[in-house]
Amino acid sequence: MFSFKVDEQIKLELLQQHHKEELYSLIDANRAHLRPWLVWVDKRQSPADFEPVIHMWITNYANNNGFDAGIRWEGQLVGMIALHYIDWKNKATSIGYFLAEDAQGKGIITKSIQSLVTYLFEELDLQRIEIQCAATNSKSIGIPKKLGFFEEGVKRDGQWLYDHYEDIVTFSLLKSDWNKEAASL
Repeated sequence: MFSFKVDEQIKLELLQQHHKEELYSLIDANRAHLRPWLVWVDKRQSPADFEPVIHMWITNYANNNGFDAGIRWEGQLVGMIALHYIDWKNKATSIGYFLAEDAQGKGIITKSIQSLVTYLFEELDLQRIEIQCAATNSKSIGIPKKLGFFEEGVKRDGQWLYDHYEDIVTFSLLKSDWNKEAASL
């Protein structure tokens, strides 16, 4: 199974069925924190609700079509990072992520995406990576800005979240934009 070491404290790993209780506990403990940005949070009311989702993640990975991985910090599951569908013809993908509230401010997402970008450009030879964030999620928007992604624009009312629409900001990074030296800092 997929496992990717970011640094001595951070590891990304493909979650399997035996992780469903741990994943549920993470989501349940962070519902209020995640709900404003993730429409699926209310749909996950028990560990069993993750069984078909984890199966889909494993299938996507096996089909070389992206992955959804747990983020472990010092061995503890603190979030998720995803490579959504990989468009192999155009060598493009998008990254999504979330982090437990008490794990923020440690550079976990920034370091994880930084390492993942290096892997995507060097190992998978992708050309384009996107990150999309809700326009009102300033913490999430700070990540691609910090990593040198370019803001391409705003999709007005781009996502329905429970009872309102959210504008979605799209950021991109091309292989030609990527600075290998800065990525290793």
